[in-house]
Amino acid sequence: MDINLTLFGQSFAMLVFVAFCMWKIWPPLLAALEDRQKQIEDGLAAADKGKESLVKAAAEADEIVGEARKQATGILDQAHARANEIVADGKLDGVKERDRQLSAAKAEIEQEANRAREELRGQVSAIAIASAEKILNREIDGKAHDDILGKLAQEL
Repeated sequence: MDINLTLFGQSFAMLVFVAFCMWKIWPPLLAALEDRQKQIEDGLAAADKGKESLVKAAAEADEIVGEARKQATGILDQAHARANEIVADGKLDGVKERDRQLSAAKAEIEQEANRAREELRGQVSAIAIASAEKILNREIDGKAHDDILGKLAQEL
């Protein structure tokens, strides 16, 4: 291959073309690449911040759920305690009412027993008086006396 003027002309044209590209085309391309690189870096940084925020939000949500569970447990404990108090009060009221009704029933039974005793006393006195009248109306002999007492015993 011979070195001639064409080779120098082509080399000069190539140098002019490279210089023009470095002066006019290369800076906007580098600026576009740097902008794109910066956007990608910003996007990655935002994604990292988003992940961190997501982790923080998940931790806060877990904390809030834990606190809500504690409150719910406290409320349930209070409700159970109140229910136990109500049941205890109900039992106490039931015992008091039972005792009151039992006392009233005992008093009523006692009154009925007293009435029955009084009625029996009245009947026994009437029978005794009737027996005494019969004894006095009859002659007093042992056999008649025994018969009257036997009848009196049967009536009682």
